[in-house]
Amino acid sequence: MTTIVKKENPIIVPDALRRRAGMAPGDRIEMKAVGGVITIVAQPRTEPDEYTPEQRRMIDARLAKSLEDVRNGRTYGPFDSAKEMIASIESELKKRRAAKRVTKRAR
Repeated sequence: MTTIVKKENPIIVPDALRRRAGMAPGDRIEMKAVGGVITIVAQPRTEPDEYTPEQRRMIDARLAKSLEDVRNGRTYGPFDSAKEMIASIESELKKRRAAKRVTKRAR
């Protein structure tokens, strides 16, 4: 595409060209000029991390524990239906309640 540089107006990049380059409103761009050639490069979007470093450490620790449980076979399922999963959860809750009752009696 060709355009005319004017003193009073900035250079405008046409919509079709921006779309082909994958640029959207609000994107940051880097511009370089070398030997009469201007290069415009879209900068990748960077989203701020939604977690603090402390929260990230806690998440990573919990994920590591979960992976250890999976490796050691401490999992439930797979289930063929939601009813099967609910039945498994209810069964596990009954076992835990019974274990608590035994613990309370032992005191």
